[in-house]
Amino acid sequence: MAAPVRLGRKRPLPVCPNPLFVRWLTEWRDEAASRGRRTQFVFQKALRSLRRYPLPLRSGKEAKILLHFGDGLCRMLDQRLQQHRSSGGDHAPDSSEAKSSAQEGPLAEVQDLPMLVPAQPKAGGSGSYWPARHSGARAVLLLLYREHLNPSGRSFLTKEELLQRCAQKAPGVAPGSARPWPALRSLLYRNLVLRTHQPASGINEGSVQPLLELRPGEYRVLLCVDVGETKGAGHRPELIRQLQRLHVTHTVRKLHVGDFVWVAQETRPRDPAIPKELVLDHIVERKRLDDLCSSIIDGRFREQKFRLKRCGLGHRVYLVEEHGSVHNLSLPESTLRQAVTNTQVVDGFFVKRTADIKESAAYLALLTRGLESLYQGHTLRSRPWGIPGDPESGAGPSPNPLCSLLTFNDFNAGAIKNKAQSVREVFARQLMQVRGVSGEKAAALVDRYSTPASLLAAYDACATPKEQEMLLSTVKCGRLQRNLGPALSRTLSQLYCSYSPLT
Repeated sequence: MAAPVRLGRKRPLPVCPNPLFVRWLTEWRDEAASRGRRTQFVFQKALRSLRRYPLPLRSGKEAKILLHFGDGLCRMLDQRLQQHRSSGGDHAPDSSEAKSSAQEGPLAEVQDLPMLVPAQPKAGGSGSYWPARHSGARAVLLLLYREHLNPSGRSFLTKEELLQRCAQKAPGVAPGSARPWPALRSLLYRNLVLRTHQPASGINEGSVQPLLELRPGEYRVLLCVDVGETKGAGHRPELIRQLQRLHVTHTVRKLHVGDFVWVAQETRPRDPAIPKELVLDHIVERKRLDDLCSSIIDGRFREQKFRLKRCGLGHRVYLVEEHGSVHNLSLPESTLRQAVTNTQVVDGFFVKRTADIKESAAYLALLTRGLESLYQGHTLRSRPWGIPGDPESGAGPSPNPLCSLLTFNDFNAGAIKNKAQSVREVFARQLMQVRGVSGEKAAALVDRYSTPASLLAAYDACATPKEQEMLLSTVKCGRLQRNLGPALSRTLSQLYCSYSPLT
């Protein structure tokens, strides 16, 4: 007779073998980051090495066996450990303490909140973060959570409101309004708090007036030609002559993105020298086959498409113009055909192929007259940069054109190539340098992790290297919302987590 099966309760393993060292290194890293010191990277490397070590350490001196732990850092840990023990603390809290702190209620509920605290994969693993009691980070999370539960609340708080409420609830953790706030930076760093820039969310919508309004009969449709299309060698000046021959009303000016756009220009301006203009929702990028070859080789092809997608205009046309024999080009015809097909199918551009510059000018004239007819009888209004246009007319085959438009100055200023860029934009450009990461995939990745620091924090929260490799595999990309895939996720994990060559 077989022995009876004994059912018992497994002893819970500690969440982290060295929780105090992890907490102190995290505090030192965040403090160095808030002050802009480069030592933050030293603490980050040591923290990553410590989280991979499965055994408990009894002193800072024992941590010297780990990578990135030098004499100075080990001495700092021993000093902090001595202070902790002299204050009555314990070096190795057992799992029951971690369990009780995890069941405190409001904090556990805050981590389940999808909007204010996005859940990281395997958040209960060895890299999970628990703010200490009576800390500024804990106070911020509880205030945001209560605001979210409030039926009459807005589900968000401004920094000034957070400072004011923290000063009332916990006076010792809220700094002055002009001073940095390490607790808030720490939460933003871990993607536990989302920061948005929507100052109009708390304003009565009826009090917001449009900056510019052009009624029917008060504007004309004007084609704007980039100055680069009129200068240089070849047949570029011929384009202007062809447009003049076709009686297309146009102007030549510097465009920071695209080669052709159309504006609605007021016909009776108060200042005739500076008429007000709204950019219609169409933009054209013109490429001769020889220029297409060189742009593919030097990388401008992908970078220009990425900037066109972010220019604020919805209808993007890629005008490919034949030039000589395809056998004399620097790339084979199959490569060019594949690039053009990807532009239409993957990137969502409308691709128009023309035989020569005369046919290109005829197509621009046809577009100009079509837009004049499309916008006839419509009232046009301006909108700020970054605010989407009319939801019922901007997308899909709608008979109504997009009438909420950018001003020309906002459009051109927002498309400056070498302007000061945010960390998010630089991170997206960095990701696009990896083979296989397109603009859509980079955009999906920065939507999930807006900075390299947030991505590294997510990698640090993974319990195993295998989990790191699969962290990004389920990120949804593109219009079809397909997964990024395990192969590309593995490449990115090697890029950010490994010192060895990419495989």
